[in-house]
Amino acid sequence: MKEQLEKLQQDALAQINAAEELKELQDIRVAYLGKKGSITGVLKGMGKLSPEERPVIGEVANKVRNTITDAIEEKSQKLEEIALNKQLEAEAIDVTLPGRKVQAGGPHLLTSIVEEIEDLFIGMGYEVKEGPEVETDYFNFEALNLPKDHPARDMQDSFYITNELLLRTHTSPVQARTMKEYKGEKPFKMICPGKVYRRDSDDATHSHQFTQIEGLFIDKKVRMSDLKGTLNAFAKKMFGEDRNIRMRPSFFPFTEPSVEMDISCKVCNGEGCSVCKHTGWIEILGGGMVHPKVLEMGGYDPKVYSGFAFGMGPERIAMLKYGVSDIRSFYTNDIRFLKQYHQA
Repeated sequence: MKEQLEKLQQDALAQINAAEELKELQDIRVAYLGKKGSITGVLKGMGKLSPEERPVIGEVANKVRNTITDAIEEKSQKLEEIALNKQLEAEAIDVTLPGRKVQAGGPHLLTSIVEEIEDLFIGMGYEVKEGPEVETDYFNFEALNLPKDHPARDMQDSFYITNELLLRTHTSPVQARTMKEYKGEKPFKMICPGKVYRRDSDDATHSHQFTQIEGLFIDKKVRMSDLKGTLNAFAKKMFGEDRNIRMRPSFFPFTEPSVEMDISCKVCNGEGCSVCKHTGWIEILGGGMVHPKVLEMGGYDPKVYSGFAFGMGPERIAMLKYGVSDIRSFYTNDIRFLKQYHQA
């Protein structure tokens, strides 16, 4: 039995010395020292030995087991060191190489358009106001001369949460809230940019969520000519000094009279082309003089105060200004599209 143990030790040490991977060492440990290993199998025969031989064989067995264990640990440390050195060599970084340039992001095209419009109107003395996107039926409709049975409500296809709460269909409620805030006691100029929501089918020119910027100016003796001058300045700032505007009669429940404004087509300079449908003009926004009932509900005396309001879509302005053909490009986060309008 002693010879068997010594032979097992010799074989084990030879295998350990030849091992090149940690997994091989684990297999050797199990093969010789495990519950079903070779050394354990030999020691099962100790019951047949005499009482004098058992201590001697036990001492030999312990020595063999310790020798194999120590050899495995020593070889394991060497293999781990070799593996670590290989990994460090493979992952070595040449600190003398030039670094990669970090590309800074930039504002989204719609954000840039909104900020450009804000800067323009702030320069005219307007303040920027905000309001909730989840709005009450009163401020979204009733305070704007749209009672519950008004047919124009059907044009807006609203997202209702309850009978009295909905996702706002325009930013006009901010105008109504501002009039309530000032209690009919002071003139003001304001614009209100923000997201609005309507139940619309998404296609190249429509979206269920889009952006609006609406403006309101209330004071004594405000006239339609003030609205025209303001919007003319806006059009020339956004589209170029050579752009002309025209106003056409229209209808909105919250303004009277109401108009829609067109700008001369920059592609054909008003001569007529496929972009402007051969009319020479492109519709850009709507507006008009604030309806007396809207003034009254806002707390202003229509016999003393008058005002004008207008509303525009930054998406449409961006599409016209930069030649974007599909409104969905603003929302799909295609980095190739966004990079075209990034200004460092």
